[in-house]
Amino acid sequence: MPRPIGAKPAILQAAAIPMRNGLIGLVTSRRRQRWVLPKGRIETGQTPDEAARAEAWEEGGWLGPVEADPLGSFEYAKFGRRHVVAVHAMIVEHELPKWPEASIRRRQWVSLDEAICRLDVAELKAILGSLAFAEAA
Repeated sequence: MPRPIGAKPAILQAAAIPMRNGLIGLVTSRRRQRWVLPKGRIETGQTPDEAARAEAWEEGGWLGPVEADPLGSFEYAKFGRRHVVAVHAMIVEHELPKWPEASIRRRQWVSLDEAICRLDVAELKAILGSLAFAEAA
């Protein structure tokens, strides 16, 4: 669908689903301290999977490979702008004791079912639900 004349382009973001030993890594948001996945803007020259990897390190102190192909995507509006988020799987190989946003975020490992319960975005819950389906197959 074409963008209306004068409308600003969507802000492109990427999120990581940090995974380790059958658990999902969640972090708290900056302001409301609700549980979220590491997510942020895709910077110029970055691929979505590189952005997801960077956000996982900055927000949760997690390092490891990120799948190049997204598991899915979702959209939301914030400050009158449309945001489109590509969601990538990440296998956490290292969890650092110190990370850039450690002073403003908490992190926690939870089961897949608990992660689905804690997240607010329906499309994100569906993406995580597809992981449960893949594990069962």
